[in-house]
Amino acid sequence: MLKRLLIILSILALGLLLYSVFVENIFSPRLSPKDSAKISLNDLDLKVEYNRPSKREREIFGALVPFDKVWRTGANEATTFSTNKDLVIDGMLLKKGKYTIWTVPMDKSWKVMFNSKQYDWGVNERMVPMWDPNYDVIEIEVPTKQIDETVEEFTIAFDNTTGSLKLSMAWDSTKVEVPIEERTSKKP
Repeated sequence: MLKRLLIILSILALGLLLYSVFVENIFSPRLSPKDSAKISLNDLDLKVEYNRPSKREREIFGALVPFDKVWRTGANEATTFSTNKDLVIDGMLLKKGKYTIWTVPMDKSWKVMFNSKQYDWGVNERMVPMWDPNYDVIEIEVPTKQIDETVEEFTIAFDNTTGSLKLSMAWDSTKVEVPIEERTSKKP
């Protein structure tokens, strides 16, 4: 009896493995791989975790990512932003903690929202963003910049080259920058 059960379980395990490899293709690389951006300045630590969709010869903003609609800011899971210190973003206080980042790309600018709710995924089964505006802590609007080179994979990075910290997001030929300052006792 035990021998028969082991044979049946072995056949089932082999069947699941073959299905996973050949049908679900579990060993192929993700189309939108996970990535993160980090920066440490003195005792300030910032981190963004996101997924990087590729351009793959597609028109991006205004097409794949529609204008004037909320975007999950990447692919797959919702993009997260964490800080170990209180920040000032465009004159508004962002308390230390973990947030999700949502954007509304527009032709000449983007709205960028820092949302206090953590989401399991970026969109629902109908591909509608899971963003709930009731949890927005900060919403700012930043201008878009056209860049000369094409950014193939959506990229989020921190830039402090001029001593003025920015969170930048770039894809295709578009880039936006969110100014970030560490909160001091004199700031709001």
